[in-house]
Amino acid sequence: MSNAPLMPKATAVWLVDNTALTFDQVADFTKMHPLEVRAIADGDAAQGIKGMDPISNGQLTREEIERGERDQNYRLRLQESKVVLPTAAKKKGPRYTPVSRRHERPSAILWLVRNHPELKDAQIMRLVGTTKTTIASVRDRTHWNASTLTPMDPVTLGLCSQIELDFEVQRAAKEKPTTTVYGGATLLPASETTRKDEDDQPIERHDDLNVDAVFAKLKTIGGKKPEDDEE
Repeated sequence: MSNAPLMPKATAVWLVDNTALTFDQVADFTKMHPLEVRAIADGDAAQGIKGMDPISNGQLTREEIERGERDQNYRLRLQESKVVLPTAAKKKGPRYTPVSRRHERPSAILWLVRNHPELKDAQIMRLVGTTKTTIASVRDRTHWNASTLTPMDPVTLGLCSQIELDFEVQRAAKEKPTTTVYGGATLLPASETTRKDEDDQPIERHDDLNVDAVFAKLKTIGGKKPEDDEE
């Protein structure tokens, strides 16, 4: 529970009018400045404000007030509420965009689509606060104002922060596999160039050779005739 009571100024008006507490005690309990409490007592401030009884709403007890009246150095303690209110759950939905900036969302979508094509529609919706239909119309150039749209950074437009944009871009980069870029031909390692494969072994041929045909061919190609050798 908050340290300040509900409607502190109205509570201060009631305490000043109905108790003998000092200005410092009232100011400490209501989290106001002592001079402001003094102005309430003098009628210079909080004119027209109806005092609210902190005893009736369970923020103070009569014993606590009497203890403070007996001791000027005592500081009043706010009573804890007996009713436990459940915490409000956060509603999931598109980011709220002020009316004055809603016409700039298509330009921001166009910038995101061009500069960060890796972003998914759901991420663009979180950043800009738009719908899938608007994103599809901007991407397909079927938006009613597509001819005049100019890409603009959503951070510059104030639709999201730079931290949020960087987070979504990094998240999309992690989910999308990186494509291998060809960097040119490279030398093979020595283990590959010096390794002897079985395919490199010489192939033995077992074909039958005609010996007479081979010698006859050799005689006709630049060979010496037998009669020249006898001379």
